[in-house]
Amino acid sequence: MPDRPADTEPAAGAQPVDAQPADTEPVAGATAAGSGSAEDGQGGAPVEIGLAGGQGRERSAAFRLAMFGALIVVVLFAGYGIGRLNNSVENAAAPAATGQAGHDMAGMSTAAPHDDTGAAPHVHNTDGTVTQVAGSTTTAAQSVGGLAVTSSGLTLVPESTTFTAGRSRPLRFKVTAAGGAPVTTYSVVHDKPLHLVVVRRDLSGFQHLHPAMAPDGTWSIDLTLAAPGSYRAIADFTAVVGGQQTPATLGVDLTVAGNYAPVGLPAPATEASGDGFTVSYAGTASTTATQPVIMTVRDQSGGPVALQPYLGAYGHLVVLREGDVGYVHVHPEPALVDGAVKFWLAAPGPGRYRMFFDYQVAGKVHTAAFTTVVE
Repeated sequence: MPDRPADTEPAAGAQPVDAQPADTEPVAGATAAGSGSAEDGQGGAPVEIGLAGGQGRERSAAFRLAMFGALIVVVLFAGYGIGRLNNSVENAAAPAATGQAGHDMAGMSTAAPHDDTGAAPHVHNTDGTVTQVAGSTTTAAQSVGGLAVTSSGLTLVPESTTFTAGRSRPLRFKVTAAGGAPVTTYSVVHDKPLHLVVVRRDLSGFQHLHPAMAPDGTWSIDLTLAAPGSYRAIADFTAVVGGQQTPATLGVDLTVAGNYAPVGLPAPATEASGDGFTVSYAGTASTTATQPVIMTVRDQSGGPVALQPYLGAYGHLVVLREGDVGYVHVHPEPALVDGAVKFWLAAPGPGRYRMFFDYQVAGKVHTAAFTTVVE
């Protein structure tokens, strides 16, 4: 409810303006002049009458001067009172406007959205936290991760960043805390302590991997990068340092020497086929609201497919932004919705994105990729 304006004070000049002027005295000398007789027309009478008239004129002039001064005082007090009145009204209105604006902004950020699905959808943010969302009325766009090598006091430190096209070699790295000590304790999130996404900067060659960690905190996995170019390796994890859990998503560039031939993004589409399956999605990503994105997997005949849980869920969705390879890792609702996998996604900004959907059928993991444009 808007704040009420403060009660205005009475004008300071109100009383002087409304007060009655003081009673005036009779002009001295009026009676003396009027009561003179013919007999008094000798010697001292004119002098006496002259004195009385002079005193009357002096007192009359003094009275007029006093009245003029009083009038000036009244005008000044009236002006002062009007000024006070105006200031009181303006000052009372200003807090009301400010209070209303603050209320509106607070309402936007704290209003509890409504969910008609009855489920408890959630988004795994790029900093590792889990945000419960409700329906499609959440207003905050999701942030991106993987853009920095250091965040939250943690640093991604690779042993080497150069690879040869088409040749497998180990990718090794550590995560260090403040002071350079390697982190050796991690929380398990979605069945793994660390998720690694590797993709070329043109968003081709996507891989979702899970390295193993040695006792000294060194992560390693055999990695093959098929073509020359610059790749982004993005580590998504929750480190435990000093008993405190610190989620982070860090990224570092990998280089493959050779002639780089960039691949353009495929045209936007809502259906992709591969490995004998057809995957389609419904939903439109938005920067202003968390929207549902529903993935449906069918076999070659168009029939339903029995999806299996993979990494603690029926599917995983990685969304990468063209240009800076901004990373958004979104997880679905825990249960299938009419046989489909339902995600909740808020795009971090306008642009073109590549969505990579991992799902498992008969013990094998498959990936379907889509290009989508966010206005």
